[in-house]
Amino acid sequence: MSEGCEDRYCFIAEWYDPHAAFKRRYQFMYYVKDKTVEMFDVKNHRVFLKRTKMDELRLEDLYINSTLNVFSRQLNFVDYGDEFTRRKLANKKERTLGLIKPDAVPKMGQVLDVLFKNGFLIANMKMCRLNRTEALEFYQEHQGKTYFDTLLNYITSGPIIAIELMGPDCVSQWTDLLGPTDPATARTQAPNSIRARFGKDSIQNACHGSDSIGAAAREIEFFFPSNGSPVQKSTAIFSDCTCCVIKPHAVKSGAAGDIISKIMEAGFEISMLQVFHMEKANAEEFYEVYKGVVQEYGEMVNELTSGPCIALEIRANDAPKAFRDMVGPADPEIARHLRPRTLRAKFGNNKIQNAVHCTDLPEDGELEVEYFFRILGC
Repeated sequence: MSEGCEDRYCFIAEWYDPHAAFKRRYQFMYYVKDKTVEMFDVKNHRVFLKRTKMDELRLEDLYINSTLNVFSRQLNFVDYGDEFTRRKLANKKERTLGLIKPDAVPKMGQVLDVLFKNGFLIANMKMCRLNRTEALEFYQEHQGKTYFDTLLNYITSGPIIAIELMGPDCVSQWTDLLGPTDPATARTQAPNSIRARFGKDSIQNACHGSDSIGAAAREIEFFFPSNGSPVQKSTAIFSDCTCCVIKPHAVKSGAAGDIISKIMEAGFEISMLQVFHMEKANAEEFYEVYKGVVQEYGEMVNELTSGPCIALEIRANDAPKAFRDMVGPADPEIARHLRPRTLRAKFGNNKIQNAVHCTDLPEDGELEVEYFFRILGC
């Protein structure tokens, strides 16, 4: 294969055309060297987009089930477009399951920060709580072991966070990052590992990881079923709460773990968390209150649909006002001058990419949380 072909990757992408009420399918070509893309309409056999430069696009943003905005069209990547792309990227886009166990949930921000710093991509994530029947099914291979009942009691004792991880040789890389099962052993043999840093004992050892590609597929399906109907119980409370959304640009930059740590260090409770890949219609509906009021409305919708975001239920006394104070002014430049310790001052780029959305009006706190976790979520 020629050098030029080595730098070109092909995917099948779909775009829902709201006027025709029809999903249009395209071949999407990405050229690494000059960061250009071109698109071909599969049905009509014609060029849809001539080769066009997209400096902000990275190869790691392209994977099956990812979303991407191209000239205000939200594309969903559904398959590889040729065998070369499949062969080159399949192992780089390997998936595994990680669980943050009940004892490590208070350290979730630090665990996520470790993941981002080690190059993992979070394809899906949610906080949930297992009942005993679900825990039995998930840990079925441990049945009959002396510690089995202790394990079931522990894993059902509080919220957990399930994470679908993606990256090169993801199963083995995540296993190495976790370290030995017993945190005491981990502190001796792998002192920088997650279990060495956050684990307590061989049961309360901070995190779980799939031990093989086959186990990863089964465990991902358990928490993130392909039919889209998860059974695990949501941990959302829907009272004394406000909504936070960590925007796609902040997720892509790897700042989400640090943002979550800052929120928890400030004394807020995170009672629910989930990754969303927002459809344009949902983003428009969520931001409807800003339509015709804020001139950046269209750009705000585009940012929210440009990749995965993380929605949080934040709880505290007078949560909407208290959290809004922590988030700071909408414009990060103003925030850096007037409120330099706020989230937008620390993590925002501009008025559109300002790191996080927070509920503006106190009466909308529960409504926004319900929109994500009752209407859109599990």
